[in-house]
Amino acid sequence: MVHYNYRIFTNPASVPFLYSGEGPDGRPSLRIFANHALVSLAAPAQTREGTIMFTVKINGTEHQVDADGDTPMLWVLRDELGLTGTKFGCGIASCGACTVHVDGTPTRSCQFALEDAAGVEITTIEHLTAPDSTERVATAVRDAWRELDVVQCGYCQSGQIMQAIGLLSENAKPSDEDITDYMDGNVCRCGTYGRIRAAILKASATLEG
Repeated sequence: MVHYNYRIFTNPASVPFLYSGEGPDGRPSLRIFANHALVSLAAPAQTREGTIMFTVKINGTEHQVDADGDTPMLWVLRDELGLTGTKFGCGIASCGACTVHVDGTPTRSCQFALEDAAGVEITTIEHLTAPDSTERVATAVRDAWRELDVVQCGYCQSGQIMQAIGLLSENAKPSDEDITDYMDGNVCRCGTYGRIRAAILKASATLEG
């Protein structure tokens, strides 16, 4: 098991990066976030002995995870389980790119610790938007996103979709104000907010019909 203990720094060139301690060779292990990519530049921290195994239920399947309890679920999903549809955006729950559902509620996984996942069901974008998904709300949202060609660069869209599914699961016929309030905090750097709103309204009409 590879252990990451993330801390955010900024280098003199103002490029944000994550420092995860020293690797087996004593060199720092850095991961740089730039241009929507998280790239490992050096060996990660050493594998530790005697860590606690956590059992987490994700997309209906239980997984055993060997990591610190305070590890954000974002990195458990991406680094431990290979579920990379959930994106890293800010690390402080301010952009919504990392949104997953915890017992059906949209939750920022960058601020949801592994140790808090006991006894809950975590659902990711991979499950809700799979071609064979039988989730009625998720299918309506997925189809509306495709029909209206919502996506531009696409980086934030998994979080946008997860938030939209949460909205329509709670309120199948939202007003414009409801959409604005519920989607607040999900940031799109490409500015596709108009298409996102239109897709939510289209999915709502599908559900109503």
